[in-house]
Amino acid sequence: MLILGIESSCDETAAAVLRDGNILLSNVINSQVAVHSPYGGVVPELASRKHLENIYPVVEAALTQAGVVLDDLDGLAVTQGPGLVGSLLIGLSFAKAISAVKSIPYVGVDHIVGHLLSPFLEKEQPEFPYIALVASGGHSSIFLVRSHTTIQPLGRTRDDAAGEAFDKVGKILGLEYPGGPIISRLAEQGNPAAIPFPRAWLGAESLDFSFSGLKTSVANYVHQHQQKNEPFNIPDVCASFQEAVVEVLCEKVLKAAQMHGISTVALAGGVAANSRLRAALQKLGAQRKIRIFMPSLELCTDNAAMIALAGYYHFAEKSTTSFDTDAYSRSPFLHPDFVFAKNPPPSPAVRAQP
Repeated sequence: MLILGIESSCDETAAAVLRDGNILLSNVINSQVAVHSPYGGVVPELASRKHLENIYPVVEAALTQAGVVLDDLDGLAVTQGPGLVGSLLIGLSFAKAISAVKSIPYVGVDHIVGHLLSPFLEKEQPEFPYIALVASGGHSSIFLVRSHTTIQPLGRTRDDAAGEAFDKVGKILGLEYPGGPIISRLAEQGNPAAIPFPRAWLGAESLDFSFSGLKTSVANYVHQHQQKNEPFNIPDVCASFQEAVVEVLCEKVLKAAQMHGISTVALAGGVAANSRLRAALQKLGAQRKIRIFMPSLELCTDNAAMIALAGYYHFAEKSTTSFDTDAYSRSPFLHPDFVFAKNPPPSPAVRAQP
C-alpha cells in the first residue's frame, strides 16, 4: 500500500511517501524558523501564508523523490489536528482536493498519534503494550499504547508544555528562537546543579506535568540579577533549567511504566531530540530494566512520515475520513476522561480506552 502523508500543524510543511507501512520512500520537510525567528515565536497568520506557498512544491518534491505519481497512490493521510487551525486547513484542504480529483481515499490523522507511532519507523521497534512520552512545543503527555490504534491517556501538562517552556526561557535569556536547541547547546558548558530550580511533582501518584512555575522561577532569577546589576552565568541557568525539565519528564514516564507493570517506554516529539533527555532516559531505563525506544532526530520534529504511518494503520482497519470533516485545534487524547465508543466516529480515526 502506497500512502502520501501531509503535515502542516504548525510551522513545518512536510510530505512523505510510505510503502506498506515500513518502507519510507521520501520525507520532505520545509521549516519556517527563519520566518518566525524575528518575532520570537510562531505567528499563526504568517505560518498559514507560508504553508499556502509551500504545500504544492513540498508534496511535488516528496512524490519526485519517491519516484511515484498521484495515480500510484492507494491512500492519503493528513494531519487533522491538533495545531494551528489556519495551518491545519492548508494541508487538510490540499489532501481533500487530491482525494476528490483523483478518487483516492484519505484519512485525517491526529498529530499526537503520529508522534506516538514514530518509533515504528526505525529498525528497532517497541512491542505492545508500551508507555509513551510525547514531549514537544505544544504537548507534554504520557500514554499507554495498546496497539497502533488503541491508546489510553495517562497524564498531560496542566500549563506550559516542555518545549514551550524551553522557548520561553530562551526568550527570557535573550536567546534566538527557537530556544530549545540553543539552551541544549549552552547547557553543555554549564553546571546542572548550579541553581536549585523547582520541580513540580503534583503529588505522589500524579502523571501530569507543570512547567509554568519552573519558567517563572527562571524569570525571577534573571530579573533579580538584572535589577541588582549582578552578573549571572547563562550556561549555568540553561543547564539547571534543562535538568529540572529532564528530571521530571524521566521520573514521570518511568513511574507510569512501573504503575502499569510495563517494561517498555517510547520517547517522541520535538523535545525527544534533546541530547540530555535522551541520555538520561536511557541511563535510568537501564538501571530499572526498562527498554527505551526513541526515533532518530529527523523523526522527532514534526514530519509527514509519522502521519503516513498512522494513516497506514487506519486504512488497515478500513477507516477513512469524510469530506465534511474539519480541522481541530485540541486533541481529544489530551482530555483525561476521553473515551470512544466501540464504533468510533470517523474523526479522529482512532480509539481510546478509559
